Amino acid sequence: MACFNPVSHVIFDVDGLVLDTEPLYTELFQDMVSKYGKTFTWEVKVQMMGKVAHDAGAVLIRELDLPITIDEYIKYYDEQCKIYLAKAQLLPGVERLVRHLHKHNIPIAVATSSDPDDYQVKTTNSKDVFALFHHAVVGGRNPEVKRGKPAPDIFLLCASKFEDSPPPEKVLVFEDAPNGVEAALAAGMQVVQVPDPRVDPKLLERATLAIKSMEDFKPELFGLPPF
Repeated sequence: MACFNPVSHVIFDVDGLVLDTEPLYTELFQDMVSKYGKTFTWEVKVQMMGKVAHDAGAVLIRELDLPITIDEYIKYYDEQCKIYLAKAQLLPGVERLVRHLHKHNIPIAVATSSDPDDYQVKTTNSKDVFALFHHAVVGGRNPEVKRGKPAPDIFLLCASKFEDSPPPEKVLVFEDAPNGVEAALAAGMQVVQVPDPRVDPKLLERATLAIKSMEDFKPELFGLPPF
C-alpha cells in the first residue's frame, strides 16, 4: 500500500467534490448559451471548473464566442444560480469522512471559488455537515483572495485561518478539478483528486493521489485516523 507524507489538517473544495453541483452548473450554462444557438461542451466546462465567476465567465464567452459582456454574464449567473443550486446534495462518502475527521479532532475547512450568496444557497440542504468545518474561505469577490485557482492564494489563506496556521506540507487538499489540483500543488500541499469521470486521465497525473469516489479514500495513507 502506497504511503504519503503525514498531514494534520484537511481542506475541501466544494463544487463537484463535496456537493454534486456539476450537473446543475451544466444545466444552467446550457440554458444560458442555447439562446445563442451554442452548445455547452465538456471541453469548455473543464476550463471553467474551479474558477471564480468572473474568470469562468470570461472562458465561456471566449470559447463559445458569445455576444454578451462579462457584466451581462454575471447578472444572468447571479439570478439563475439561486434557482439551480438550491437542489445541491452531498456526494457519496463525503459525510462519512467529514464526520470521521471531526470526531477525531482533525482540523477541517472549506476553500471554494463560489460567491458568498451562491455558497449559502448550495449548502442549504447540508447545513449540519458544513457546520462541522472550522472555517470556510469563500473566494468569489473576496478581497483576501487576490488570484483565483490555479493560483495558490485561496488554499494558503485557508490554511492560515486554522488556529495553529499549519505549514503547507501538513495540509491535505481534496479537489475534483484540474485547476484546483494545480492551486493546491502551487501552495505546497498534497492533493487528493476525485475527478469527474470525463476528465482526461493525463490530467490526473499531477495529483498526489487520484480516486474515483470519496468512498474509496483511506485516511491512514496520510497519517490520519483510519475508519
